[in-house]
Amino acid sequence: MSWLSLSAEEWDAIRLSLLVSVVAMLCSLPFGVVIAYALARGRFWGKSILNGLVHLPLILPPVVTGYVLLILFGRRGPIGAFLADHFGIVLSFRWTGAALACAVMGFPLLVRSIRLSIEAIDARLEEAAGTLGASPIMVFATITLPLMLPGVVAGMILSFAKAMGEFGATITFVSNIPGETQTLSAAIYTFTQVPGGDAGALRLTIVAIVISMAALLASEAMARIIGRRIQPA
Repeated sequence: MSWLSLSAEEWDAIRLSLLVSVVAMLCSLPFGVVIAYALARGRFWGKSILNGLVHLPLILPPVVTGYVLLILFGRRGPIGAFLADHFGIVLSFRWTGAALACAVMGFPLLVRSIRLSIEAIDARLEEAAGTLGASPIMVFATITLPLMLPGVVAGMILSFAKAMGEFGATITFVSNIPGETQTLSAAIYTFTQVPGGDAGALRLTIVAIVISMAALLASEAMARIIGRRIQPA
């Protein structure tokens, strides 16, 4: 069936989406772990405000998030101008900007999953390790981190899946440039706007469904494997 054959433009959109999603997930992971731990275990002024800021992209229209990123990280924005002038890093209208937008949109899901995993850990285990002389870093590395791994894996997969489907913030911040910022969702949108593009939109829709379902199944399988390994014998 020739209509199922992907064109070079469609393959470019798929490869770019995978690249953007993986980079967004990996770059946001360290920040997600730190913030999730702070929200789960920390007691400090402004905790509710931090929690609200983290989850704000979930309730804001994606276009608003993209516009805020454009204001802050655009070539003339305060952060974007600093990065461009001092480090030569330009994010607006680049695939790296698409990764930033996807990371911001998927960050709440990443943090929430890790936070719930940390809160499910019995704090008495960490306290016992501390009384035995373990430093806070050792307690985190030997007790907290292994027990929270299922949540970390689930959060990573959710962040990846969210990045694969992100559209509004990405197209607002980095536009829809074929081969540079045209991700899977943007390519599907483009196909729906041109005569005869239904076949291309359908092909990419099928690809998006397959990738998302594979990611969710992989998340379940990895969580079960990790869960069995960390359970006491």
